[in-house]
Amino acid sequence: MELQFLGTGAGVPAKHRNVSSIALKLLDERNEVWLFDCGEGTQMQILRTNIRPRKIGKIFITHLHGDHIFGLPGLISSRSFQGGETPLEIYGPQGIEQFIRNSLSISQTKLSYPLKFIELREDQPIFQDQEFSVYTKKLSHGIDSFGYRVVEHDHKGELQVEKLKEMAIPAGPIYGELKKGETVQLEDGRVIDGRQFVGPDKKGRIITILGDTRKTSNSVLLAKDSDVLVHESTFNKNEAKMAHNYFHSTTHQAAEVAKEAETKQLLLTHISARYLGKAALELENEAKEIFPNTRIMKDFDLVEIPFREEENEWT
Repeated sequence: MELQFLGTGAGVPAKHRNVSSIALKLLDERNEVWLFDCGEGTQMQILRTNIRPRKIGKIFITHLHGDHIFGLPGLISSRSFQGGETPLEIYGPQGIEQFIRNSLSISQTKLSYPLKFIELREDQPIFQDQEFSVYTKKLSHGIDSFGYRVVEHDHKGELQVEKLKEMAIPAGPIYGELKKGETVQLEDGRVIDGRQFVGPDKKGRIITILGDTRKTSNSVLLAKDSDVLVHESTFNKNEAKMAHNYFHSTTHQAAEVAKEAETKQLLLTHISARYLGKAALELENEAKEIFPNTRIMKDFDLVEIPFREEENEWT
């Protein structure tokens, strides 16, 4: 499981930062990529990665400002030309379906696959299967803006095959029964309790990706105990009044959310083009004053999200 940042800028494209888009790469988990927001030029950014548009199965839109949605019609169209045949699910606030269908209709774009639109509902899973659940809550941005909490379900413990081999227990269907934790009797009369040969469950990972927002309690609820929190950081710590007026957050406010939510790592994005080089690094340092495990993201940064017992891989 990896996060790749395709666009980390705020408002308009810049030479060093494109506008918002994040890919959650679930290739090992389900051979799929989930996209969060799709600002102008996102498909051009994708061309500089190993992401294949036909692998994109879901797109989650946080809100309908242009720097988060203007790349959608082009990407959806290109997906047809690049071998996309499986359905594409698009989640977002009311109006996202109208925007996309009007764009495709006016441009007479024909797709090789069906689109499915899901309007956001709070507090209930907007998506759920055997592997993942996705939740959403409304944020504070002057326009309907949402955050997403992606919860990976726990992984069952691995069967300790080497231990079974040491006991001369032959491979075969019996291994499947033992992995389920069942008790089986061998031909030689031995009774084996499968629970003694299955390792501990691996706790599923939690990723929280927020749309543009002021600091709000819903941000903390979405990010509670998460492995990663992706939070906007449009303003520096001294610009709290301006951030409030424009419905955005400061570095300190993002860090406060991370601290209150007890997340493991804070990733800052949606960076104003005013912040270049050392100025951008200073935003990271400001957040670290409150939440030390903070990183400011650049376009194409790739962040691996390991299981929790692999904490040494975070550094």
